[in-house]
Amino acid sequence: MSAQLAKVQARTDYVEEVYRILLDAISEGSIAPGTRIVQEEIAEQLSVSRSPVLQAFRLLKKDGLVEDAPGRGLQVTPLDIARVGHLYQFREALDGLAARLAARQRVALDESLIATGRKVSRGNDIKAMIEADMAFHGAIYAASGNPLIVETAHLQWMHLRRVMGAVHRVAGQRRTIWDEHAAIAKAIAKGDEDLAASLSVRHLEAARENLIRNMREQG
Repeated sequence: MSAQLAKVQARTDYVEEVYRILLDAISEGSIAPGTRIVQEEIAEQLSVSRSPVLQAFRLLKKDGLVEDAPGRGLQVTPLDIARVGHLYQFREALDGLAARLAARQRVALDESLIATGRKVSRGNDIKAMIEADMAFHGAIYAASGNPLIVETAHLQWMHLRRVMGAVHRVAGQRRTIWDEHAAIAKAIAKGDEDLAASLSVRHLEAARENLIRNMREQG
């Protein structure tokens, strides 16, 4: 494995941080699908013992982000077209409802969300792009006023991060994504429930179609 991982800050319990570092690396694509991950190598790169790495591996496997490799050990689970489709079906229902409820309250989303997203989309920092995308959609979930929407999204957040990373790695789509986000935010602020919901669904449909097409082209 050739990915360069960030060092873990010294403290007693490293499991959560090791998990997050590996999740970020998988989401950004610096640890590619199908890559074998070795406990000893990860521990050495992160300057931690093997125990928190092993526990982080178990969490990643439980979440479906890594799987048993041929022979022995673990590898990053390949993105599956059917799984991607199911995840976007889930998001279309959730995001459409969240946008509708936020529009009902005419919530004005923080303009810095769009500005930050546009700024990072012009660079090459996939992690920053994922964070900006998550922040925008998270703001709509919160603005819906329904805590169950926030909680439900959180249950799938690790898979949302990974799929967002795959979308943002296609450079030609980055500007379009934030144009669509800006249109959704405008519809919410105007209180146009139907438009906000339909724009949210169309945004996700386009992302799904582009990602699946790219996955098929890459074989």
